[in-house]
Amino acid sequence: MSAIKERTSPTEAPVVVERTFTAPADLIWSAITDYDQMKQWYMKDLQSFKPVVGFETEFTISHNSKKFPHIWKVTEVVPGRKITYDWRFRGNPGISFVTFELFPEGAKTRLRLTHSGLETFDPKNNPDLARKNFNQGWTQLCTELEKFLEKSTGGSDEPLVITRVFDAPRDLVWKVWTDPNHLKNWWGPKSLAMLSCKMDLRPGGMFHYGMRTPEGHEMWGKFVYREIVPPERLVHVVSFSDPQGGITRHPMSATWPLEVLNTMTLTENNGKTTMTLNGVPINATEEERRTFQEGRGSMQQGFKGTLDKLDAYLDSAQKGGKS
Repeated sequence: MSAIKERTSPTEAPVVVERTFTAPADLIWSAITDYDQMKQWYMKDLQSFKPVVGFETEFTISHNSKKFPHIWKVTEVVPGRKITYDWRFRGNPGISFVTFELFPEGAKTRLRLTHSGLETFDPKNNPDLARKNFNQGWTQLCTELEKFLEKSTGGSDEPLVITRVFDAPRDLVWKVWTDPNHLKNWWGPKSLAMLSCKMDLRPGGMFHYGMRTPEGHEMWGKFVYREIVPPERLVHVVSFSDPQGGITRHPMSATWPLEVLNTMTLTENNGKTTMTLNGVPINATEEERRTFQEGRGSMQQGFKGTLDKLDAYLDSAQKGGKS
């Protein structure tokens, strides 16, 4: 799933490890910043984590029968691309900095991990803080990340990518995606009527909605937001749901993935907006991933109907002065 390139030498202070993963940047970003995912492959004793500048957390790990109390404080965040936090050991002098950077390269993503400031530690008094140990540790952790990503995505699955150009400014397209008073007027298949639409637009918040078929059956769905960068980028986990907001199976497919990670990006050129949707199953079984891949045609058709509604709504919003 990955190609590895290490760049280190005895004269360089930082440890730098690079790996290229066959996975979208959004999935990797979630793996390195989402607390629940970090505990699965990174620091299992991590008590809490938020990718917010100034956030501080502590945890303890054991190495060579010794305990090392760690202190982290987030110092820089570029959503979806870069995060830096300082790396200290309680009771030991010195402060270092760990930076994760993501570089999308087509269907792959290159991760560069840099650990600088190691020269501020004193390996003579504490050999466990020697540079070679950090080099070995980060190399192993990148391997654990690779295993986690393969488990989450199936490794070789290609994401579903849908692109549409709207004759509307980006700010308006963003607004109709993120304002429930707009979203309820166009979201969903053409044949379904919206019953309920509630939105809590924040990382960790939820868009929860219910719809009714012409035959009178109810269907529920939800987004759980992970990343919100107005007016450029919206990352959310899509699931079928129930009236209480739980996660349920696809009403017509017992093997459809319970969760799909969707990333929407918006770019504007000469007053028109290009919207790109990128979807990939997460936490899915092999059978669920296969069902997702086999359903690409129906998903394309379903999104076409919904985006046709969005196109018409944007047109009416501009003509009617709703923007």
